[in-house]
Amino acid sequence: MTPDKPHSGDEATPSPEELREQVESTRQELGETVEALAARTDVKTRAHERTTAVRQQVAQKTTQVRTQLRDKATHAAHMVQDKTPEPVRAKAVAASEQVRETAVHAGQLAREKAPEPVREKAGQGMRAARDNRIPLLVAAGALAAVLSVRRFRRHR
Repeated sequence: MTPDKPHSGDEATPSPEELREQVESTRQELGETVEALAARTDVKTRAHERTTAVRQQVAQKTTQVRTQLRDKATHAAHMVQDKTPEPVRAKAVAASEQVRETAVHAGQLAREKAPEPVREKAGQGMRAARDNRIPLLVAAGALAAVLSVRRFRRHR
């Protein structure tokens, strides 16, 4: 609101149109102030906005950490592979192929003999493994290489 001024007699009395404009301007300012105060007191909306912001931050951080872990696992696998002698790597490849064949055979037998609920759970596990194929292969390769190196060192 405007401060009250004492009338000195020199000032002209505002016209009705000027008074209407002042009233409208004051109403608009008051409406904006009320909206700002209402937004501050709307706890539910503010909590929802904060929850959304935190959820986005967590998703970004999760993606970042996942990428870092994948990069580190790949780097570790390459380091192990580079330090592993060729005969050991060849044996690891042969062993992994044999394990794969045995797993395929065991899977076929299990599929034939397992009841339906067990098959459904196994299917879910297989889908999860397919969705995360690269990290699983990197981890399996690193594990096979580490075990091969340990075995090689023991027999020296």
